[in-house]
Amino acid sequence: MNTINLADKFSSFSDRWSPKIIGELNDFYVKAAKLKGEFIWHHHEREDEMFLVTKGTLLMKFRDREAVVREGEFIIVPHGVEHLPVAEEEVHVVLFEPKSTLNTGNVTNERTVARLQHI
Repeated sequence: MNTINLADKFSSFSDRWSPKIIGELNDFYVKAAKLKGEFIWHHHEREDEMFLVTKGTLLMKFRDREAVVREGEFIIVPHGVEHLPVAEEEVHVVLFEPKSTLNTGNVTNERTVARLQHI
């Protein structure tokens, strides 16, 4: 059992939209990711996602509304809900997701991260 320093974890990588595993909890991964720009519209068939913003402001778009997630806040996106994460400036997020969660959900493209890296 070790403590995890989020600042250290975030300083260890620079790529965006590529979650890194920083912990495991039951059948969940705790991931760190840097986001900037617009991702893709997608949904997850079976997995809910939790985005905890540790730096910056995340705009989560849904087909019928938008939610602003500020530093120190989180949002849970239920499975089956189509969403589009947008970060005008770099945003740092901690994600809590089942191990089966693919970052692009029901879409496979150049942003799909099939093999997650432990840092």
